[in-house]
Amino acid sequence: QVQVVESGGGLVQPGGSLRLSCAASGSSFSINSMAWYRQVSGKERELVAAITSGGGTNYAERVKGRVTISRDNAKNTVYLQMDSLKPEDTAVYYCNAVQYRGNSPIRYSYWGQGTQVTVSS
Repeated sequence: QVQVVESGGGLVQPGGSLRLSCAASGSSFSINSMAWYRQVSGKERELVAAITSGGGTNYAERVKGRVTISRDNAKNTVYLQMDSLKPEDTAVYYCNAVQYRGNSPIRYSYWGQGTQVTVSS
């Protein structure tokens, strides 16, 4: 069982920056892709950014140019650097880790508990 733990949320003023971290642990198998999602109460969870083990990235249009996702494969840790934050970025941010084990086609998906990001003056 993989444990996923996020950190780094908080309150920041509009135009400010915040860096989220997420560590996945508890398995001898490598983590494949990792991603950040966010969710506002009453709305669906949406993808913010994703990164493969090879470093390929994907960003939501709404955050392109303001957000950078990176990872340390040795530590199974992913980071989300958020700059020029806007009030509409306020949400609970969730980390997701996807794992395939050996030759099995089964996709394992693990979620963290979420971290609150509030952008407000």
